[in-house]
Amino acid sequence: MPKIPKDRLEIYRELKRDFSEDKFINLHPIQRGGVLSPEARRAIIEFADGYSTCDWCPPKTARLDMIQRPPIAQFMQDLAEFLGMDVARVVTRCREAQFIAFTMLGNPGDYVILDSLAHYSTYTAAELARLRIKEVPHGGYPEFRLKLDAYADKIEEVRRETGKLPAAVLLTHVDYLYGNLNDAAVVGKICKEYGVPFILNAAYSAGVMNVDGKKLGADIITSSGHKSWAASAPTGILAATEEMGEKLFARSRIVGDWSQRKFSFKEYALLGCTVMGAPLMTLIASFPHVVERVERWPQEVENTRYLVEQLERIEGTRQIGVRPKEHTLTHMESDGFYRVSQTHKRKGYFLYEELRRRGIVGIQPGLTRHFKFNTYGLPREKVERVAQAFLEIAEEQKLKAS
Repeated sequence: MPKIPKDRLEIYRELKRDFSEDKFINLHPIQRGGVLSPEARRAIIEFADGYSTCDWCPPKTARLDMIQRPPIAQFMQDLAEFLGMDVARVVTRCREAQFIAFTMLGNPGDYVILDSLAHYSTYTAAELARLRIKEVPHGGYPEFRLKLDAYADKIEEVRRETGKLPAAVLLTHVDYLYGNLNDAAVVGKICKEYGVPFILNAAYSAGVMNVDGKKLGADIITSSGHKSWAASAPTGILAATEEMGEKLFARSRIVGDWSQRKFSFKEYALLGCTVMGAPLMTLIASFPHVVERVERWPQEVENTRYLVEQLERIEGTRQIGVRPKEHTLTHMESDGFYRVSQTHKRKGYFLYEELRRRGIVGIQPGLTRHFKFNTYGLPREKVERVAQAFLEIAEEQKLKAS
């Protein structure tokens, strides 16, 4: 057996993050909604060992969602109710939830309709499910507003080309590029009129703001625990109406041809069980925190609007996406900072480094012309510190500020 040198093994013994929540203001666009609650930080230690949730797994069913101690079964019910749905399961990622939905609703060669701002993983989930796609367009720069009425046009297009309806329609509730919040009820109404299943990808919305699937007309909701539910990765959420749940969570019917073994309690699209340890328990432990925090959504949006207003005081700096902001994930464009980067000795890295020197991280290193941030969960005083830091940097670099 090959031996790994001891000096190389030493680097794994004390793993540390470059920056932590207690020392830096982290603006990273995909991390703000995933900051753990104190309860989740305790749970991750308690349930850190391997299959730590399986001590009390019921032997007859051997199903994760039926475990009573810890209260996983109760949590699955409460999770569905919180999302305005009938049934819910926890899977490893939002993209897995989408893949399961695509696989169980469509057959190879069927179409699924996506918004043109969907995350790449939505596309690859459809590809792995052997589906074809049609895209709903957006209006382009600077708002990139999706043309939601065009979902009906795309459904008709599929029907003309194939003689049947698409297997499903998916809308990204809040896109990852510009943080635009889409009116899901518009798409929900269109899907109901055509009788096409409506999947709402709530990776950046459910868990940070109130999302009621039935009110929005969604048949299925997918979401991301580590993006928006104060949970560790990997955690994803798949919730559905009762009718859709019967399709998504169908039980295994396979029988061994020699042994005659069968596994009729297992939900085969989930491969039996999914998240069986610490990540699931952080999701559960943070649930009371999440239920409470979504009520503060108006204040969260107000903080973001304040920061955008302050940054737009800097010459050549503007928010991209729908205005005014309706979500905390924000895309900024700055001709001013980009111009500075062209002659600065640190080039495009100067902005990241100047922010970090002031205790602020999360802006992607090397970016100045276009960069994203997320203020979710930050108290107002920290948001004000971020605004002041940007203004100070602009002044030092001789950029005008109104």
